Amino acid sequence: METLTTERLILREWKISDSKDLYEYAKSDFVGPNAGWPPHKNEEESKEVIKLFIQENDTYAVVLKEENKVIGSIGLHERKPDENLVDLKQREIGYVLNPKYWGRGLIPEAVNRVIQYGFEILNLDIIWCGHFDSNHNSKRVYEKCGFIYRFQKKQKLKLLNNKEAITLYYSITKSDYIKNIRER
Repeated sequence: METLTTERLILREWKISDSKDLYEYAKSDFVGPNAGWPPHKNEEESKEVIKLFIQENDTYAVVLKEENKVIGSIGLHERKPDENLVDLKQREIGYVLNPKYWGRGLIPEAVNRVIQYGFEILNLDIIWCGHFDSNHNSKRVYEKCGFIYRFQKKQKLKLLNNKEAITLYYSITKSDYIKNIRER
């Protein structure tokens, strides 16, 4: 993965030494369950998750430059939410952020940089994102970043004891992205 930067953030590969920062927010009831996974029980669990991030190579550590601290993660995953569009070159963005840093516009900054990377470097046709219907913060982030609501799906969350959830899916196409750049 290529390291990406913004005004306030560095998006980089994960390191095992990031486990303390990951555990700090991954243990929160406000983080994992909103993303479909249970809160981490200890720092060892966070280390195991980091090993998966490193192996899968599709999730960035979000580092706040001013603190040189991992405050979240953002991924660009190979998923295809709409079976009618499987021929398109596509990915899905997913993210979490330490609640201490909510409300500062950091995730929209990271999402916009990942969108730019996806369209300009990876040459994607479409980028997806989704959130559970109860997660209004993510809805606002996606709308700020130019995503358009497309559809919803009901699903069972395996990591949360098969809890039923409704996921709302949004997307932005490359042509939407180019149009948004021209309008800025």
